[in-house]
Amino acid sequence: MLSKKTKYAINALIYIARHEDKSPIMSREIADKQKIPKKFLESILLDLKKANILESKRGRHGGYFLKQPKENINLAEIMRLFDGAIAFLPCVTHDYYEACEECQHEEQCGIHHAFLELKYLTVKFLKSCTLKDILQREYLLS
Repeated sequence: MLSKKTKYAINALIYIARHEDKSPIMSREIADKQKIPKKFLESILLDLKKANILESKRGRHGGYFLKQPKENINLAEIMRLFDGAIAFLPCVTHDYYEACEECQHEEQCGIHHAFLELKYLTVKFLKSCTLKDILQREYLLS
């Protein structure tokens, strides 16, 4: 399940991508339109800026804007930034690997291999699903 922070980050990025033809967007506007607590959103936007996904401009016409093209920002990148590993079991993650206590021989464990395959399919899909794709889905559904 996605954390609230990840859901808010995705919603904020979609809002910014949807309005990228405008000048930078103030965090206040994003918070109001997306119903995200302002302080929480500011922390999320700062994390996205540190990850080189967003850029900001100060001043009267300041705000946030995408640093990368929307077709280069994918859901896997956002989810990993806020939630860490994309896997149901720690024995199938790459950066957060932990052996399962109950497992004697991981290489012969059917459960391990089933969830490893699920992780690969999930990550493949999430990497292919970009902000541009999400906006196109919204357009097709409206």
